[in-house]
Amino acid sequence: MSAQPSLSTRRTDTAGQHFSRPFEDFTVGDSFVTGGRTITETDVVNFSVWTGDMLPSHIDRHWSEQHSLHGRRVANGLLVISYTLGLLPIDHENALALRRIRDVVMKRPTFLDDTIHAEGVVTGLRRLDRFGCVETKVASVNQDGKTVAVGTFDMLWRSNDDQH
Repeated sequence: MSAQPSLSTRRTDTAGQHFSRPFEDFTVGDSFVTGGRTITETDVVNFSVWTGDMLPSHIDRHWSEQHSLHGRRVANGLLVISYTLGLLPIDHENALALRRIRDVVMKRPTFLDDTIHAEGVVTGLRRLDRFGCVETKVASVNQDGKTVAVGTFDMLWRSNDDQH
């Protein structure tokens, strides 16, 4: 993976523009920003039940106020990552599959009623047979402009060599 380019060399797209391009149109350093999504109590409780992550810091307001590190409930880290990736307007004609997730770090808590959006930069490009792989560093950023989570995500991308 190459170092992140300086801001002056990046092409910044809306997320819709970014994810609708063929593999050959990407350049390391291309970046994007998505719209936002507010994390609700319903989101956190449902995710906790579906995944079995029933820690009181997610689902018990009274316990969280008295005993948790932050004095209030926090969203599940994997919920934040899932919603961040869900904000990416994937064009299924070009972006074919999520191939790898790595180096994910939860930087700070996401609380109920926080609004997150995704910011990303292409950090690597490589060929995989007749497809391309777009390596992107994606940050989940809250309403205060603070990064709450960051990770690298590799997506399998259709290339001009793929004649579906």
